[in-house]
Amino acid sequence: MGRFREWNHFSDGGQAVILGAVFISAVPEGAATGAVADYYRQQTAAWGFLPYYAMAFSTRPDVAQAWNVLNTAVRDGMDRRRFEIATIAASRALRSTYCTTAHSKFLRDACGYEQTPTLIAADPSGATLDDQDRAVYQFADKIAADASSVTQADVDELRAAGLSDSDVADVVFAAAARSFFTRVLDGLGAQLDHQTGAAFPSELLRTMIVGRPPSSAGAVDS
Repeated sequence: MGRFREWNHFSDGGQAVILGAVFISAVPEGAATGAVADYYRQQTAAWGFLPYYAMAFSTRPDVAQAWNVLNTAVRDGMDRRRFEIATIAASRALRSTYCTTAHSKFLRDACGYEQTPTLIAADPSGATLDDQDRAVYQFADKIAADASSVTQADVDELRAAGLSDSDVADVVFAAAARSFFTRVLDGLGAQLDHQTGAAFPSELLRTMIVGRPPSSAGAVDS
């Protein structure tokens, strides 16, 4: 008991169902009803498959929906590129392989910035980014790693890079919200989906494995 299990096996109408690694007995997709089924359908529609992280919320679909509302409000209320850069920085600081990889994909595919995830992967300090991106990235990293260490000088640096006070607050919201989501996923053992991992060359994916490894189907050679 308490040891990590790479796969959970469930019976669904007599047929074995394999779910991505979680530490709890999650509701299998074929057995989901009511609010859980609704949540699974939403996630499948968004991703094209049911992501493993959805299993971590199967005991509390109301919490999952509350997270969706918060995350959407933060993301859609600020520049999308800035949201993704702040989220990647926070995810790396929180050692979340899942969110680091997923949001690197969003930055590349949803925002159209293919080079930026590669720059971050090559230098996770963010030092090679342009001035504004670097300021956002390093500030979000600091929020996630130790928010009590933030000073007025950190905020003034963002202002000097062209951010308004509202922009600064948005970066804080993005980094702080990510702390909740990554702790849920890693606390319950959710692994990066092989579909998301497969979106990157193995060399690049390896740089995004900052904590829990991907599922075995999407693992890269060590």
